[in-house]
Amino acid sequence: MKKLFAAWNRLGLITQIVIGLCIGILLAWLAPDKAAGISLFGTLFVSALKAIAPLMVFVLVMAAICQHKDGQKTNMKTVIILYAVVASNLFPTTLVLAKTKQDITPPSGLVEVLNNVLNNVVDNPVNAIVNANFLGVLAWSAIIGLALRAAAPGTKNVIKDFSDAITVCVRWVIRFAPLGVMGLVFNAISTSGFKALATYGRLICVLVGTMFFVALVVNPLIVFIAGRINPYPLVFKCLRVSGVTAFFTRSSAANIPVNMELCEDLGLDESTYPISIPLGATINMAGAAVTIAIMSLAACHTMHITVSLPSAVILVFLAAVSAAGASGVAGGSLLLIPLACSLFGLPADISMQVVGVGFIVGVIQDSCETGLNSSTDVLLTATAELYNNRKNGIRKTLNYK
Repeated sequence: MKKLFAAWNRLGLITQIVIGLCIGILLAWLAPDKAAGISLFGTLFVSALKAIAPLMVFVLVMAAICQHKDGQKTNMKTVIILYAVVASNLFPTTLVLAKTKQDITPPSGLVEVLNNVLNNVVDNPVNAIVNANFLGVLAWSAIIGLALRAAAPGTKNVIKDFSDAITVCVRWVIRFAPLGVMGLVFNAISTSGFKALATYGRLICVLVGTMFFVALVVNPLIVFIAGRINPYPLVFKCLRVSGVTAFFTRSSAANIPVNMELCEDLGLDESTYPISIPLGATINMAGAAVTIAIMSLAACHTMHITVSLPSAVILVFLAAVSAAGASGVAGGSLLLIPLACSLFGLPADISMQVVGVGFIVGVIQDSCETGLNSSTDVLLTATAELYNNRKNGIRKTLNYK
């Protein structure tokens, strides 16, 4: 048993999730009458996510803000999220979720949405964490983080250590994703049939298609506007060197050495990329923002909630802010979906089931998301240098080969 456990731990998380997915499908086909026992794994996994997510958002966002130094600039591209919103409305996707006893009343309009946002923002911070009020959690974590920017270095180190500890706890929870996925897939197929798999396939197509659109259309357009050059040699090199590696490692942080070497190979300014690459690995989460927006809108379509354009714009803002606080572990962005779902009055029971679905499709989605995130870090660093060179009349050619 010990050797079997050691062999299991040597497998990557993505391999483990695939195994859990296959076992869940087989059990739903061969032993559908055992639903209560197998589904328990999915229930426990979702409950653990519900428990850790509010605390994770509070601590990680607070730590990131209090550690920020004046003069540091970021390359957050909220315009990318607009394409995620457009794609979700062009291809509305519904999910197969467990039934809930809660009655969900969708917001009647923008005024009610804004009223809900403001009321949730000023909620008691302890109450916000206990009741998973993610808007309140985000607001108070940002306020406390700003207040702590003037704290002593020792205090900031303690907060950073606590943030690192929460990240470790999140990793522990995610290690149970294979069992959780097995239970969730078993429950979905045993209650709704194999049509649930078709739903997951459609969701993957929308997610991955949007990310490819960002990588091959939006990013090249930004490079062209800023640098006035043919963007595709640079885009393809970033995707080939950084994106492919990040696709398999599924970690922007683990891909930092690869990006640093790529920046050196491109001939970028050595005073810029040692700062921009680690910073981008933390907060430049274009792929995460796409995931958060599309999954939240899929939840709204599932619960028959109509999302107006003004509400979608607010979702854009929340998705961008949420993406900046995405955890540095595989699947970390999925834990921020409830923050966006709360905008439309979706309870934690529903939003956490959406997170569970995210782990099911994450076998493909998370790899593509990380590839987009990491390759964009280098691309934006190079684009900023191209723009400054053009603005200052400096002629410098980057090495695209």
